[in-house]
Amino acid sequence: MKRKAKRKTGSPPNFEAEYRAAFQEYARRGGEDSLGRAYALGRRGIDEKKSLVELASLHHRTVLALLDDARGASRHQQLLTAAGEFLAETVSPYEMAHLGVQDAITALRQVNETLETEIKRVAYAVHDEAGQLLVAVHLALADLARELPSVQQDRVAQIEKLLKQVENHLRQYSHELRPTILDDLGWIPAIQFLAQGVSKRANLRIQIKTTVTGRLPPPIETALYRIVQEALANAAKHSKATQVRIRVGRTKGVLHCSIEDNGRGFDAPALRSNSRRNGLGLIAMQERLNGIGGTLSIDSVRGRGTRLLIQLPAEVSNANSNRIGG
Repeated sequence: MKRKAKRKTGSPPNFEAEYRAAFQEYARRGGEDSLGRAYALGRRGIDEKKSLVELASLHHRTVLALLDDARGASRHQQLLTAAGEFLAETVSPYEMAHLGVQDAITALRQVNETLETEIKRVAYAVHDEAGQLLVAVHLALADLARELPSVQQDRVAQIEKLLKQVENHLRQYSHELRPTILDDLGWIPAIQFLAQGVSKRANLRIQIKTTVTGRLPPPIETALYRIVQEALANAAKHSKATQVRIRVGRTKGVLHCSIEDNGRGFDAPALRSNSRRNGLGLIAMQERLNGIGGTLSIDSVRGRGTRLLIQLPAEVSNANSNRIGG
């Protein structure tokens, strides 16, 4: 019992009680010290994950209680003025945090765009430059084969078959690295093309259903494609899934894309916190969505598969794009 009493005494004051006490002090005396307490309460509210709605509701109740006890129009006006000043100081840390998040999102978007530009350059180099070199090798081997005996010509033919396999792999990888279909037709045809390749290589049944038509802004299409690409890679390499279902639609102004597999599942919170393992993939998905104003929900249980839900507000997905049908 004594230990419990000590723990209770050492615990931080109740947020609501401290807020009311701090506001009453400011309404009674004013001063920078009291406003400093308001700012500190705002910081504490962020740490305790209190929303602005909760904070506004608490402020409203606090002001009403003091107004009920106050007498005279002059005192009412003083309380209302103090209430506005105190609340403004309390929410200022929220505004600063919001601005910080917006700056981080802008920087993240710029990083992703720079990365995609470099990926596009590499993909085209692999497809075009490596392809031209392979054509030159094929021609050189053909010239060489004409001057060789038939037995050695067979050896050259075998080398050419191997080179054709290399060429096919390079073409496939360059298309998946940065498919031209993504730029030409959009992310839905691009993930359909991606699914065909993954399905053949991993012996994985992939079903795609969509009710969405029209194009999105290029950065958004690229981000969505990369997220689906990562999800399919995880399903093929780690989940031991045999089937993946991808559904794309729009409900109540929100674009949504779900990716569900029948694999072995995982402990999502633990995996996300372990950046040295597969959690990196989930972190990359979330960061890409943060950069375009979307959200990612993960529902996974060991032995019961995994479901990823991507959601993108209409005002984001419709920005500078054609209208999305649904």
